[in-house]
Amino acid sequence: MNQERWQEVKKVLGAALERPPDQRRAYLDQACAEPALRREVESLILAHERGDGSFMKDPAQLETLPMGSRLGPYEILSRIGAGGMGEVYRARDTRLDRIVAIKVIPVHLADRSELRERFEREARTIASLNHPHICTLFDVGRENNTDYLVMEYLEGETLAQRLMKGLLPLNQALQYAIQIADALTRAHRNGVTHRDLKPGNIMLTKSGSKLLDFGLAKLQQEAAELSMRPPKSISQPLTAQGTIVGTLQYMAPEQLEGKQVDTRTDIFAFGTVVYEMATGKKAFDGKTQASLIAKILETDPPPISSLQPMTPPALDRLVRTCLAKDPDERWQAASDMARELKWIADSGSQARIGASSPARRWWIPGIAAALMLAALGGGWIVSRFRQPAADAGVMQLSINPPEGGAFFFGTGIGGIALSPDGKTVAFIATVGGETALWVRPLNGAGPRMLPGTDGAYYPFWSPDSKSVAFFSANNKLQRIELAGGTPSTICDVTGGNGGGGGRGGAWTSDGQVIFGVFGGSLFRAPALGGAASPLTVVDASHGELDHRWPQLLPGGRLLFWVRGDKSENTGVYATSLAKPSERVHLLT
Repeated sequence: MNQERWQEVKKVLGAALERPPDQRRAYLDQACAEPALRREVESLILAHERGDGSFMKDPAQLETLPMGSRLGPYEILSRIGAGGMGEVYRARDTRLDRIVAIKVIPVHLADRSELRERFEREARTIASLNHPHICTLFDVGRENNTDYLVMEYLEGETLAQRLMKGLLPLNQALQYAIQIADALTRAHRNGVTHRDLKPGNIMLTKSGSKLLDFGLAKLQQEAAELSMRPPKSISQPLTAQGTIVGTLQYMAPEQLEGKQVDTRTDIFAFGTVVYEMATGKKAFDGKTQASLIAKILETDPPPISSLQPMTPPALDRLVRTCLAKDPDERWQAASDMARELKWIADSGSQARIGASSPARRWWIPGIAAALMLAALGGGWIVSRFRQPAADAGVMQLSINPPEGGAFFFGTGIGGIALSPDGKTVAFIATVGGETALWVRPLNGAGPRMLPGTDGAYYPFWSPDSKSVAFFSANNKLQRIELAGGTPSTICDVTGGNGGGGGRGGAWTSDGQVIFGVFGGSLFRAPALGGAASPLTVVDASHGELDHRWPQLLPGGRLLFWVRGDKSENTGVYATSLAKPSERVHLLT
């Protein structure tokens, strides 16, 4: 990292650390246009939270290996980062011409011959762990008194970095949990216990999760014991906020008490990781070392379902069993956890709403939805567009607001929308005085608030039911993925004659969004983001005030509501996306 880049990183990092933790994500969204910059800043924030006092030093001063130097046949290209077991570098294997990751082992592990022998034996064991979700160890070596490991080079982010953005969607959390449990199964059967399972040791890549540092935590702990040094994670200082973070929060009670550990110790840590993925909160937290250790030893975290009502009861039970204080009361094998997780995931994907209910009754609040349903129900519309009759299947459903909250359908805000695949409802609700966008699957699971949607109103879905668009309080049209992440801006929402504020929208199959604006016409914009352009023209000579509530029909046809100054020029109109200037007044 050159000096200019380091100064840029320091500037963003300093500003981020000045903000409360719950405001950092929004700041980084605004300050880090470049993904690489954000990754560098987030890694330093994590180092700060671990209590690593060197996190603000110039990386050039910390580098053990200069760029271009060699460890055996490996040419050092760049420094990736540092962890509890030393520094990690990106390097090139000059024999096979491939990119690898080199981990330089701390000098204190090479001080004693018995530790070096133990290190080499442990490395050979780890190398035998051939599994798609375990980072592969290629080689081990020693060059100029420097011990090093050679591993596969992974592109992505750690789970710890991902969790800085909030909890994971349930299906994604289950996917990663299954992969981690499978990896633990392979390791435990090969006699390897991780002993330091935590989000920082899990890499998320395009092909899924990858566990890092298998067996090295065991080596590190034994080295510390032989050197009569306390475990590093116990002696780490408090962060600036006064909260201990890092390995300590994932330790099993027997580790804290200095008792014998085994594979069930990994199972406890696995439970804390799954809990954090599903809730966005650590299973155990405390203001001091003493309070944190006391919680791990004596208390149970709140059930996942109390924080995320969508959580399947079986997942709550699985995590609760992982976190049992007595190892004999936990899952006794990682393979049992993996089977249970796969069953939970399969049960969720197979959930369906029965079609045998005696009546079908939908209560869809909101003026726009009522008007469009009334228009679509008219015989004239059916005959004109010659659409087939609706499916005669029936279904009965009731939707309750979030606990302690209420649906919000006030003037100029609110809304409810059913996904095109008929599986999920998006709606606006107010909880604790805060209004946001919520989603609820129709398979009986509870509602879930989508993060970053404060002040959202009038949601509408993408054709593939994977994204929801909504209007924000600052006159912007935004979108958010149902699977998780933060909202992204599609375009500004402004109208003529001082107007502004969205009034309903629709999402086309070719990636466009159509939306109405208070005091303006219908507009369209690329769903992935871009400038909005007018689709219709408000005819002020006929007393039209604005166009709103667009609804798409097959064949590129479009219904929308015209608000006028008189009843005769107010009503439902039909047009087409190809010729929006040609329209027909259907209903008044």
